[in-house]
Amino acid sequence: MFSAVLDMFSVFSSSTVSVGLQNSVTMLPSFIWFFLLAAAVAVPAQEKRIHHQADLSDRAHDDAHGFQYDHEAFLGKEEAKTFDQLSPEESKARLAKIVDRIDTDKDGYISHAELHYWIRHRQRRYIEENVNKHWHDYDKNQDDRIGWEEYKNTTYGYYLGEEFDDVEDKATYKSMLTRDERRFKAADRDRDGVATREEFTAFLHPEEFDHMRDVVVQETVEDIDKDGDGKINLNEYIGDMFSPEDGESEPDWVQTERKHFSEFRDTNKDGYLDGSEVAHWILPGEVDHADNEAKHLIHETDTDKDEKITKKEVLANWNMFVGSQATNYGEDLTRRHDEL
Repeated sequence: MFSAVLDMFSVFSSSTVSVGLQNSVTMLPSFIWFFLLAAAVAVPAQEKRIHHQADLSDRAHDDAHGFQYDHEAFLGKEEAKTFDQLSPEESKARLAKIVDRIDTDKDGYISHAELHYWIRHRQRRYIEENVNKHWHDYDKNQDDRIGWEEYKNTTYGYYLGEEFDDVEDKATYKSMLTRDERRFKAADRDRDGVATREEFTAFLHPEEFDHMRDVVVQETVEDIDKDGDGKINLNEYIGDMFSPEDGESEPDWVQTERKHFSEFRDTNKDGYLDGSEVAHWILPGEVDHADNEAKHLIHETDTDKDEKITKKEVLANWNMFVGSQATNYGEDLTRRHDEL
């Protein structure tokens, strides 16, 4: 199991380029996080708790100079590279099939909600691929679901028979088991004791799901709250980010964080961060890039202005949604001309 944990970490680490290590490591199940705690040093200390929403592309969103941002937003970065190698005919043929997949209610139209869901799905694909890769480690009876008992026995089974008596830090392991069970139950929305792939994804990546916000907040408070009063005071807040060596003075960023605590984080000025204040800190309300992109694509291609698009309207503007060798060559020429 430990080798599988290390393999899982290698995948999570490689997929954190745009969102930071904090989003895919600090929210791992407790048993995995226990082994990987040292990896957090790769993240700026003052950023490691904050779950930022990644942009859809590293490209500039400027349609006058090409549609690469839209391609990566609509397809995902890796799939956009594949389409770049296709001919226009192949791109349009594949796009037509994608349109059928997006139109989930099969009414012949792509609504904003359907397009928004599709874009979010494509941006979460690396998470879903990771879950699928490790699914067999936990789905022991191969029924395409993972029960709590399957997860518990696979992760902690070696120690459970003796109630962790052979473990040096018995209390820590018991705490991790309790924490994982609580998160599993929160992810198990129908309360049947087993997780579908979607529910297991919420268990592994709770920061990606609105209904898991309370779990993310609770786990963060427990990580930082050393005196166990259910709140975070200034010393605990700073201590989570910075532990000075003997004689070491505080860096400027630590002094800035002290000010942030009192001026911005502690909104009711009682000297502590409660759950709602922690939520505001680690899960900041940010722009929904997928929502904006869905609105943009519909606005640009909805010729009859009924606020939804047909396959005909999509294919008429196919080069906005997907690329090809021909369109990318044309975009490159445009950029070179502008540079000259």
